Amino acid sequence: MKNFLDIKDLAIGYKNSIVNGINTQLQLGDVVLLIGNNGVGKTTLIKTLLNQLPAKNGQIFLNQEKSTNLNVKEMAHWISIVFSKSEIPVHYTVRDLISLGKYIHYPYYFELNTNDKKEVENIIRQLNLTSYQDQQLRRLSDGNLQKAFIGRALAQNTPMIILDEPTTHLDETNKIAILKLLRTIAKKENKIILFSSHDWRLAKEFADKIWYIKDQKFYSGITEDVLLQHKELTQPTLFDFDDSFLAPHIIAPDLQKEMLYSVLQKNFNSDLSSFNIRFNNNIWEVTNGNIQKKCNSFEDILNIIQNIH
Repeated sequence: MKNFLDIKDLAIGYKNSIVNGINTQLQLGDVVLLIGNNGVGKTTLIKTLLNQLPAKNGQIFLNQEKSTNLNVKEMAHWISIVFSKSEIPVHYTVRDLISLGKYIHYPYYFELNTNDKKEVENIIRQLNLTSYQDQQLRRLSDGNLQKAFIGRALAQNTPMIILDEPTTHLDETNKIAILKLLRTIAKKENKIILFSSHDWRLAKEFADKIWYIKDQKFYSGITEDVLLQHKELTQPTLFDFDDSFLAPHIIAPDLQKEMLYSVLQKNFNSDLSSFNIRFNNNIWEVTNGNIQKKCNSFEDILNIIQNIH
């Protein structure tokens, strides 16, 4: 599968570079958590991806096109964005705001067609905003207001959605509901979802990959690989197992076992019980019948199982 987003030797910052040597790729369907402490450059990276800030060095490609060659309208066809703090349009209702996402494709005076209106209604229902759909935005709680802005991004119907701290104002119930919805959309509609957060625990349940900024360096990869490489991000007592998942037989230390279990249950619904996987001297050994493969990362394990299974 070809990459939708390619970042090559990117340096970001304002007057001076704050992160250098960013190299990573994303494919349609990826759910990615951008994580790091306050001030490390998460929002700066997002603004650079959107052409709102010029890169200090390197290149960004969207669908194999240099992002610097794209104007604002063209960028809006590829990426939609939800910032943690957004200006509230005066007198707009929830329905008005979500419908606004459709007008990126039409002149401002255009009237939405029947399919557009149905899609807006479906988004309102998915976000559990039906009882607020005709309420003015200024009367909403912070949580419902944030969901309405997310709805506008969904209505824009772009291949990639970026959300800067999308769950900041949400209680735990709404936070989980939003992230489940975003993951479902990514997988069913083949979209990239990139969201930033301070809460790394969200990665374990919802993110396929992590972008991690620390000490002016950028790390990326399969979620569980990045978590294992950065022990400050791990707290295994918070992790949950899905009893219905038919997992392979895994021999590994508890932390590595939990991480492997996590990545497998996110990527496979089928029976994997015919596989035996052992962690030995920092090498993973994957066995199925007469086939035995050795590898170093969870990404390698995923590829091996996909090729055999």
